[in-house]
Amino acid sequence: MLFLVVALLLLGVVLGTVAHAPLTFSVALGIVIAVWLGVFAFRERHGRRRSSSAH
Repeated sequence: MLFLVVALLLLGVVLGTVAHAPLTFSVALGIVIAVWLGVFAFRERHGRRRSSSAH
């Protein structure tokens, strides 16, 4: 339950910050985060394939 409260609190802080930031900044930051998550997913997927084939 405490995790849920902290998560909602952080979500409120982040959404409050985005509401006051310029739209172009918010979109640019969203694109950066999406690219970062895509690279992370790509590396995780290929890293697991490489380690699973070695066993």
